Amino acid sequence: MTDDARTRRSFPEGFAWGVATAAYQIEGAAAEGGRGPSIWDTFSHRPGTTFEGDTGDIACDHYHRWESDLDLIAELGLTHYRFSMSWARVMPDGRTVNPEGLDFYRRLVEGMRQRGITPLLTLYHWDLPEALDAGGTAGWLARDTAERFGEYAAVVGGALGDVVPAFTTFNEPWCSAYLGYASGEHAPGLTDNALALRAAHHLNLAHGRAVAALRATLPAQAQVSLTLNIHQFEPASDDPADVAATRIADAVANRVFLDPVFRGTYPEDLLEATRHVTDWSFVAEGDLAAVHAPLDWLGVNYYNPARIAAAVPGGPTWPGTDLARTVEIPGPSTVMGWPIVPSGLTDLLQRVHADYGVPMVITENGISGHDVVDADGHVHDPHRTAYLRDHLAALADAIDAGVDVRGYYLWSLMDNFEWAWGYSERFGIVHVDYETLARTVKDSGWWYRDVVSRGALV
Repeated sequence: MTDDARTRRSFPEGFAWGVATAAYQIEGAAAEGGRGPSIWDTFSHRPGTTFEGDTGDIACDHYHRWESDLDLIAELGLTHYRFSMSWARVMPDGRTVNPEGLDFYRRLVEGMRQRGITPLLTLYHWDLPEALDAGGTAGWLARDTAERFGEYAAVVGGALGDVVPAFTTFNEPWCSAYLGYASGEHAPGLTDNALALRAAHHLNLAHGRAVAALRATLPAQAQVSLTLNIHQFEPASDDPADVAATRIADAVANRVFLDPVFRGTYPEDLLEATRHVTDWSFVAEGDLAAVHAPLDWLGVNYYNPARIAAAVPGGPTWPGTDLARTVEIPGPSTVMGWPIVPSGLTDLLQRVHADYGVPMVITENGISGHDVVDADGHVHDPHRTAYLRDHLAALADAIDAGVDVRGYYLWSLMDNFEWAWGYSERFGIVHVDYETLARTVKDSGWWYRDVVSRGALV
């Protein structure tokens, strides 16, 4: 295919074009409206955990500016918006409903519908109520948290099911399990592979409980999904040790979620590769049947692939296993050092399609930058436009190959609190001045508006 043909790619009729955000990253108002503290409030206030001690206390102040933020989405011609709810705002202690918190999200969703924007609600984007974590001793290490999450899903489904047509249970449970409990980079900041595997199972179980609760409370036509950051792995070489390490990394990172959700079982190679770490006794009878609940589609988050080699004694390892490590992928990379490989998205979608046959939606894809408002009042970010163009072309390649992909949600609407990176990295198509909180649409945002208006790459 010629370069000219690649830049004139059309997408299917009815394709969902949107943007995505997450509650803790944009809302602020951390102590307003009856909201309780989350594990990210606790973690980000702990010295040394985030860039320059940044927190989400104010973030983008979306809690107070939501109407103008929705106006921006409408101005960009976007028809879909993926947002997350703060569990700690809806149920400050993880158990007791806060009507003021539910009312905020009701107004937010009704504001979307008034502007012709279809909401996609994510129940959990990493901000567990601190009351359920008990200082890192409970949280996703406890089966009870899965039960509480099912109750939370039932509350949200009952309160908003009449105005929200699509729900996703979790965003990237890999991050919650492995960055939270294995590498310690994210809340609650623990470093134990055995705990990470326990957390992964309880996240799976919580997903199953939430699906059952949503199906019981939502209208029959409502859609229920799960969002995973499925890793596109490749071995560093043909050496059998590197090939085996890649298989292990795939089991620990990907199939630990994909297989129980879509096949009702944990893969045997995962159990074998982690037997020296845990005996998996935390999996109780009936758990896998609960996790294996039918979904309408799978959300896929993609930023970059990873190249895997066998671990070396004393060296760094892939989160969750001491048997694999990453090696550098030569070529262009983002300012965060993430390799830019658009074809990895095509490969990933084809793999999931071949192995699981499930419809998919791209629920996150984007690139960071150190963007500034220039003297002309504009934000010029050609690196982002190029990244998005190339990845949308790669998505079109997958669709042309027969993969059922039904939508694309760009990460992110606006610059925001980027977890451990604080405010040092900017992923938005809208620039946020963190001193004044003024919003400025970047060049990439206007470019994306044109793509959406045509339903095709231009």
